[in-house]
Amino acid sequence: MDDAGQRLKRARERLSLRYRDVEEASLKIAARHKNDEFAIALSRLADIENKGTVPSIYRLYSLCAIYRLDLTEVLDWYGIQLSSIGADAVTIEIDRTHPVSFTETPHADVYVPLSLDPGLDIRRTTFLSRMIQRWGKVPLLLLGGFDLRGQRYGFIGTEDWTMYPILQPGSLVLIDESRRKIVNSGWTNEFDRPIYFFEHRQGYACAWCSLNEEQLVLQPHPASQCAPVVYSYPSDIDVIGQVSGVAMRLDPTRRRRTRS
Repeated sequence: MDDAGQRLKRARERLSLRYRDVEEASLKIAARHKNDEFAIALSRLADIENKGTVPSIYRLYSLCAIYRLDLTEVLDWYGIQLSSIGADAVTIEIDRTHPVSFTETPHADVYVPLSLDPGLDIRRTTFLSRMIQRWGKVPLLLLGGFDLRGQRYGFIGTEDWTMYPILQPGSLVLIDESRRKIVNSGWTNEFDRPIYFFEHRQGYACAWCSLNEEQLVLQPHPASQCAPVVYSYPSDIDVIGQVSGVAMRLDPTRRRRTRS
C-alpha cells in the first residue's frame, strides 16, 4: 500500500497541483456536501503521499474527484478489489434469507463459456463440459469467487423430466467429479439424497440411483412419471460425478408435452 501514496503523488504532479491547490479544492467538495470529512489538510496530504497513511473514504473520494481518477482503480491500489466483493460474500454464511444488492463493476470479470459445440441438442441431457469450445471473460460479479473452468457442467435436456420437480428440464447442473462413489443410504429426505450424473451408451442421464452388485438402477423422482432404468455396472454406464449445484428457471406455466 506504500506505493499507492506515490501513485497519488504522481497523479497530482501530472496536473501541476500544489498541496495548497488540493487542499482548497477539497474544501470546495466538503462545502458542496456539507461534510468536513471531505477536506484534506496539507499535513494529511503529505502523510498520504510520503508515509503510507491510508486516506479515509471521504478523502479518497476527494482525491479521485480532484485528480480525475477512477475510484475503483484507486481502491485497487490499496488492495481493495470491488470485483471480489461478491466472491467474499459467498464465503460468509448468513442464516436469514436476504436480498443481494451488489452491482456489476467494470473490473468484475470472470471466465464463462463463450462458445458451444453447434451440434448441441438442448432436448437431451448433455455433459456440457465436453461441448464448451471456448472460454472468455465477462463481467459477472457474483461468480468471481468460483473456479468455473475447473468445474464440470451438465445440461438437463428440455425434454428430460427424470428428476422433475427437483431438477427442471433445461437446468444447468454443477458436477463434482471427486464424488463418484455410489451411496445407497444415509439421507433423511429426497433433498438430501445424492443425485448423480451418468454417461451411458445412448448419451447421458441425471438421476438418483441404487447399486446392487453389478446392477445400477437409475431411479427417477416419483412425480416425474418416468420409469426406472437398469444398467450393468460398470460395463454399460459410468458415473461422471455427483450434482453439487443447480441453476434453473422456475416456470410454473411450463408443462410436459403429452405423447401419443
